[in-house]
Amino acid sequence: MLSFRGAAAGALMLAAAGISATAPLARAEQPPGITIVADLLLDTQGVLQVEEKVTVPEGDEFRMSLPLRLQVEPDVERRFRVTDVETTGVGSTTTADDRFTIIAPPGESTFRYSVHNTVGDAPNSQVFHWLGVVDTDIASISAALVAPSYELAIVDCTLGPPGNTRPCADVRTEAIGVLHLEQTDIRKGDAIDLTVQVPPGTVPANADVIDHNAPGPFSVTAPVLAAFGVLAAVLAALAALVWRARRENESASTGSDVIDPLDRADGHVRFISPEGILPGEAGLLLDEHVDPIDIAATVVDLAVRRYLWITRIAESDWRITRINEPDDQLRAYEQAVYRALLPDGVDAVTLREVRDSGRAQQDSVRAAMIADSVDRGTFVDRTRPGPCLWFGGGLAVAGVLATVGLAVTSGYALVGVAILLAGVAVMLLPKYLPARTALGSDIARRVRALQRGLDAIGIDHIPATDRETVFSRALPYTVASGRVDSWVRTFRSIDPSDDSHPGLYWFGGYERDRDLQRFAGDFPFFITAVEGLFHTPKV
Repeated sequence: MLSFRGAAAGALMLAAAGISATAPLARAEQPPGITIVADLLLDTQGVLQVEEKVTVPEGDEFRMSLPLRLQVEPDVERRFRVTDVETTGVGSTTTADDRFTIIAPPGESTFRYSVHNTVGDAPNSQVFHWLGVVDTDIASISAALVAPSYELAIVDCTLGPPGNTRPCADVRTEAIGVLHLEQTDIRKGDAIDLTVQVPPGTVPANADVIDHNAPGPFSVTAPVLAAFGVLAAVLAALAALVWRARRENESASTGSDVIDPLDRADGHVRFISPEGILPGEAGLLLDEHVDPIDIAATVVDLAVRRYLWITRIAESDWRITRINEPDDQLRAYEQAVYRALLPDGVDAVTLREVRDSGRAQQDSVRAAMIADSVDRGTFVDRTRPGPCLWFGGGLAVAGVLATVGLAVTSGYALVGVAILLAGVAVMLLPKYLPARTALGSDIARRVRALQRGLDAIGIDHIPATDRETVFSRALPYTVASGRVDSWVRTFRSIDPSDDSHPGLYWFGGYERDRDLQRFAGDFPFFITAVEGLFHTPKV
């Protein structure tokens, strides 16, 4: 059996053959036993053409195996191919299990074959390095190797069992570019280690060497570590950005500032909202979501501003009547709410009829309310493609292309993966950023301060003639903030007829009441009913 290592050339396969093939040389009478005469030609394509003549005496048998996959080092292997096999005489060959095997029974056999992947580059040269171990006694080997260059140089040639080698008996080169090897009395287990050099570029280097420890396309190398270091810095910067933005955003819900929502002038008191913000937008900015309660607050505000008239007609139903047409004083989302209740051609409708018609859709109102806040610069619509999505997507695509390109070229494919991950992180960034803008957070902070101001209001400091107006104008904001019960409780003792008109000016059915006790009990049910109209059903 034969074993090899190194960046062998044609000679590698000669020795791999168990030092089997040697060119016919002028020599003395052959000694008794197995003899091998081989001619080896390294052609201009780097393919070793081998012709071996094996003579086996009666009662003996020659067997040689050429491993086609050689373990050079623990994690390095080399592969060869044998093609164009021809046999003359009684011998035979087989190729199986990564071995090319020659078998010669008694008699004379000639084997011709081509060995590929035998030439390896070395500094300032090309090298044939062959190490072979024979598995039978051989009386003599006579070989000649011819290369395209006459500048052959024998670097080393030793013979013997491992640990007890000796120089080859007769190996030499001639000026015409031929290497001769003569050796007799080769014993089973002996190894021949031969290294031959030729000038660089003599033939195409075709050694098929696989180094499992060599950096692969996805190996961790210095450029890869640098790329992932940059990625870590980018992720840290993005995390810091998210932390800071969320911290500043949360500060809008804290604090102790108080805004007095009452304007006192000319002996009258009236309610004013900060920055002229509407109840629906206030609800959106407080929790960064459009909820049914925000739409209900808008419905109440439309009634308070004399666009709608609300009347209780049954214990669990109310009628909404058109008072004024929607005009340019209403924002787009307010008009969407108005028309969800009273489409063109409808002057009055009950909540039951609206619910049965199915036209009160939260999604359409929600989209209009978010679009309004986006236009005002207080909110960011995360459902729309933004700069982060486009930039991050571009980075991700570049990362994929870089990964593929580097995998087939320089091998630093993980650099592309780092770019891809950076792109994904940028794309996901908006998901973790607040939807409120800096302006939105500032207004939300004012709305919270307004809530504290409303909580501090007592009716004793409001003239009787202004109490109904102050109560009504502030009511939608308390609906949006979830403090309607407290607000109604504060004003339930007022007489709505103090302004010389019986009942609430926007909510019918309480004209004979001298206080708001019945209204205080009924109004939460109205809010619940309106919320129910705009609830998105769960699938």
